[in-house]
Amino acid sequence: MCQRWSGSLFLSLVAPADAVQVTGAVATYPSTAFAERAFCPRCGSHLWLRQTDEQNADYELMPGLFDAARDIPLTSEIYTDRALPGLALAGDHRRKTRAEYEADHPHLEGDME
Repeated sequence: MCQRWSGSLFLSLVAPADAVQVTGAVATYPSTAFAERAFCPRCGSHLWLRQTDEQNADYELMPGLFDAARDIPLTSEIYTDRALPGLALAGDHRRKTRAEYEADHPHLEGDME
């Protein structure tokens, strides 16, 4: 689902809810029974992915929103066995396959649309 939303690789910066201040117009879309995706209704830019079944859930913010994002190191990668060809990420960071990640997140059940 994240590959469909991003077009290829989904990247995000995680921030606690109390650290995020939202100003301006935002449109949300309930992409699953437990999460929403937000975007700017004027330009269509992706803003965040956030769980809705959890009070004060973290925001997974899109790096393109921040000029300084290029200076933030990659810390983890999930669904490594499902990555598109040619998108191998270099570096020494945590990696999990689909099975490993979904074992830690039982509310996810296989491919979601």
